[in-house]
Amino acid sequence: MSRMIYLDHAATTKTLTEVTEAMEPYQEIYYGNPSTIYEFGEKSREAIESVRELIARTIHARPEEIFFTSGGTESDNWALKEAVHLYERMHNGRKGHILTTPVEHHAILNSCMELAEMNCGFSYLQVDESGRVYLPAVEECVMGQENACLMSVMYANNEIGTVEPIEELGRIARKCQLIFHTDAVQAYGHLPIHVQREHIDMLSASAHKFGGPKGVGFLYIRNDINLPAFVHGGAQESNRRAGTENVPGIVGMGKAAELAHRRMKMENRRTKYLRDYLVYRVLHEIPDVILTGSRQFRLSNNASFCFKGITGEAAAILLDTQGICVSSGSACSTGSLEDSHVLSAIGLESEWARGAVRITLGAENTKEEMEYTVEKLKMVIADMRNI
Repeated sequence: MSRMIYLDHAATTKTLTEVTEAMEPYQEIYYGNPSTIYEFGEKSREAIESVRELIARTIHARPEEIFFTSGGTESDNWALKEAVHLYERMHNGRKGHILTTPVEHHAILNSCMELAEMNCGFSYLQVDESGRVYLPAVEECVMGQENACLMSVMYANNEIGTVEPIEELGRIARKCQLIFHTDAVQAYGHLPIHVQREHIDMLSASAHKFGGPKGVGFLYIRNDINLPAFVHGGAQESNRRAGTENVPGIVGMGKAAELAHRRMKMENRRTKYLRDYLVYRVLHEIPDVILTGSRQFRLSNNASFCFKGITGEAAAILLDTQGICVSSGSACSTGSLEDSHVLSAIGLESEWARGAVRITLGAENTKEEMEYTVEKLKMVIADMRNI
C-alpha cells in the first residue's frame, strides 16, 4: 500500500478540513482580542459565546457551565486540585480525599500524587479484568473514607477502550454527596453524553481527539459547584480561567464538535464493523494473542491486543516501516520501560503486558487497510518471535 495507514486515533486525530476553514477567518480577519470593547474585538467574543452554547447543547448543560482550557490535561488538573481546595475552604482547612481508579490517564493519577504530597488522600476503586469499575464495592469504599470529597472516573479508557458505568457511578456519588468528575477526553465526540441524566458534576474534554485542533479543550462545571480559579490573571472565563482566549482554537473545536455529533451514529457503526473485522482476523490468525478491555462496553474504534513473546514498542516500530502507525499503549507513556499501569491494574502478567499494541480507527480508514494491517501484523509478530 503506497500511502500511510494511520491507526492511532486515540493519540490524536487529523484536524478536519471543515475545521481548518472555520478557524481561518479568526486568524486572518477577525483577530481582535475578545476582551476589548470595540466592535472588532466583539466579533471574537461572539464567536466564543456561540461555541460555548454549542458545546453546552452537546452534553445537555448550560452555556455558563462551559469553560475553555488548553486541553484535557489542564481540565483534569483544574477539576481535581481546585475541588480539593474547595473542600478545604468549606471544612476549615481539613484535607479532602479523592476516589479514582488505577486505570486513569496520568493527568489524573499524577495530580492525585501531587495532592498527596500536600497531605490530601486518594484511593482506588476496584476494577475488574476489563478495567471496568466493580460497582458493588463502590459505596463501601466511599463510606470508608471520612473526608471523601471527589470521585473521578474516566468515561472511556484511552488504552483498552473500556467504557465505564458513568451513570451508576454518578448516582452513587450524588447519593454520598461527592463531586463527580469524569475525564471524557476519549469519549466526547464519540459517545452521547448527558451530564444531567448521568449525574456528572465536572467533565474534561480535548478538541484534538475528535477532529479539532490541538491546544484547546473545555471543562464543564455544574453551576452550583463554586470551583475556584485555576489560572489567575484577567477576568476571562467568568474570572475562573485567566488569559486571552484561543479564539481560532475555540472556533475550530466548536466546528469539530458539531460535525462529530452530527456524524456520531453513522461513524460508530462504520468503525465498529472495521474493528470487529480486524479483531476477528487477529484473534483467529495469530497465535498467543488476547484482546484487552471489555467486549461489551467498549469504544467502537478501539482494538487493543497483547501478543505473548514480543514487545509492543518494537512491533510499532516495525509496523511503521510498513507504513502503518499504531501505538504500544497510551501515547503519553511511549518510551517508558515499565509495563502499562492500565494493564497491570487489570491483572495482566508482564510477559503479556510487554506485548501491548493499540489500534484505534478513524474516519478515513477502510476495510482494505484492515486487510493490509492484518497481513503485516502477522509478518511482524512471526519475525519477532523467530528472533
